[in-house]
Amino acid sequence: MEEIQEQLAALRRRMARIDRKYEAGPPPPKTVDPTLRAAGHFIQDLLSGEVVRTALGEHFETERVWERHRRHGSVGICDLAGLPEDLLDQLSANAIPRAHPTRWAFLDTETTGLAGGTGTYAFLIGVGSIDATGFRLRQFFMRDYGEEASLLSRLTEYLAPFDVLITYNGKAYDQPLLETRFRMARARSPFDRMEHLDLLFGARRLWKLRLETCRLVDLENRILGVERQGDLPGEMIPYCYFEFLRTKRAFEIVPIFHHNAIDILSLACLTAIVPFAFRSPEEAELRHGADLIGLARWVNQAGRKEEALRLFRRAVEMGLPDDLLFRTLWDIAVMEKRLGRADAALALWTDLAAGRSPFRARALEALAKHYEHRERNYAMALDMTRSAQLLEDTPALRRRQERLRARLAAPRSRKLAL
Repeated sequence: MEEIQEQLAALRRRMARIDRKYEAGPPPPKTVDPTLRAAGHFIQDLLSGEVVRTALGEHFETERVWERHRRHGSVGICDLAGLPEDLLDQLSANAIPRAHPTRWAFLDTETTGLAGGTGTYAFLIGVGSIDATGFRLRQFFMRDYGEEASLLSRLTEYLAPFDVLITYNGKAYDQPLLETRFRMARARSPFDRMEHLDLLFGARRLWKLRLETCRLVDLENRILGVERQGDLPGEMIPYCYFEFLRTKRAFEIVPIFHHNAIDILSLACLTAIVPFAFRSPEEAELRHGADLIGLARWVNQAGRKEEALRLFRRAVEMGLPDDLLFRTLWDIAVMEKRLGRADAALALWTDLAAGRSPFRARALEALAKHYEHRERNYAMALDMTRSAQLLEDTPALRRRQERLRARLAAPRSRKLAL
């Protein structure tokens, strides 16, 4: 009982101290220390932009323009405005048959983490667009979590003139994340009315067979010829933002704005390259056979067999690494057979069977099938089957061997084999 009385007494003393603290009314407003402003505690002092006030609060926005005469690696900014309206048709599977480049919005986000979910915020959202002056970038930044509703409201307003959303891995990450943030803010997403082209899928088609990775920063270097200087690594971005929230030292997050800006500019310039290959595959100015193979496979999946065959053969002529060459020769042989050109397929299988390659056993098995079913030459078919078994003995080859031996054992079969 005495212990409870002591706790109650301590609680009364604490409440009395709180009452005395607020007896004189609210504390006077804090004045801004000029030394803090000089140290870069205010983002508007370090970047040209403004604090935007909306009905839902306020946030920071900044804008940057790359003029028409400038270049970003191999792509001129002036080339972006001249891109054809039907450029995105094939790559989008006819979802975007026509759209003027000035109606495209290039979007990228910087977030508090990569896991997604309701606990991940997009604290910086960049939107690039093409206009008469060149390439324009607007960045929306929330200086604290409480500014999210204002930022999202302005983003919706800013995206109103655009019909097409272009991202890099945005279908898997950026758009779902932002849609979650809009739901959390009880606001309607602006993406419902926009067609979305994720350039990552086309880029992988073209370059995954040649490049180790298809990250945007790698394509920026290998395809556009741009080398970033002093860039902030992506994995450091959440940490830098959390430090800003803790210390309010704005100079620590200025590199994030630059990182986001270059990502979006590179995305726009890659859009001037990737969709062209899918728009007119046989006219694609690709310098590596491996890149052409990725395009040929896409054309083949679309059911354009003859066009795909021409692309495959062109890639072989350009030169391929051995593993990709053998796979391509096999694919060409299979396509020739399905198109009814058995002689062309036979020649390719014979070449693959004659040399050392990962497809040698499969080529020998294909030859065995050809000689058994098309030429009725069971002796040759058995010889091919045995050669294939020496490389890769499978139940299917053993069954084929038994069937061929039985046919050769029959008198009529022996006569046909002579």
